[in-house]
Amino acid sequence: MKELLLILVASAIVNNVVLSQFLGLCPFLGVSKKVETAAGMGGAVIFVITIASFVTSLIYKFILAPTGFEYLQTIVFILVIASLVQFVEMFLKKQVPALYQSLGVYLPLITTNCAVLGVALKNVTNGYSILESVVNGFGTAVGFTIAIVIMAGIREKIEYNDIPNAFKGSAIVLVTAGLMAMAFFGFSGVI
Repeated sequence: MKELLLILVASAIVNNVVLSQFLGLCPFLGVSKKVETAAGMGGAVIFVITIASFVTSLIYKFILAPTGFEYLQTIVFILVIASLVQFVEMFLKKQVPALYQSLGVYLPLITTNCAVLGVALKNVTNGYSILESVVNGFGTAVGFTIAIVIMAGIREKIEYNDIPNAFKGSAIVLVTAGLMAMAFFGFSGVI
C-alpha cells in the first residue's frame, strides 16, 4: 500500500508529466484558457491514461511478453490509446456537447499526446505490475489535470492584468509555465 501511495504522489507531483518531463505540452498550452475547459480536458485525460495503463499492461504481460512480440509494444499501445480516445470523443459528443465543442481539436489530439504513450511505455520500462501501472497512470493523469487547471486559473487572472506588449500572448504563457515548472521542481527533494 505504501508503494502504491509513493507511485501516486511521485507521478502526480514530483515527476509531473507536464512540468518536469515536458510531455503533453500541446493540450497544456492550448486548452488552458478557461478553467472549465481545462478541467474537462483533465477529466478526459484521466479516463484515457488510467484505462490505457490498465489495458496496455494487460496486453504486454499476457500477450506481447509471453509470445516474444515486445518490440510491437509501441504500435499496439498507440492503437489502444486511439481506440480509447475515439470512445471518449463519441461519449462527449453525445452526452456533453458543450464540452466537446470547447475542447475542439484538442480532444482528438489526446491520441497523439506523448504523455499518454509515455506513461504506457514507462509502466513497461519500470516493470510495474498491473495495479502499479494503473496507479501510475492515474497519478500521472491527475498531475496533468492539476497542472492544466492551475495554468488555466492563472491565465484567466492574467487576462485582466496590464502586461507589457512584449509579453502578451504566448510569451507570458511560456513564462508562466516556466515558473510553474520551477515551483514543482521544489517537490523533487520531498520524495
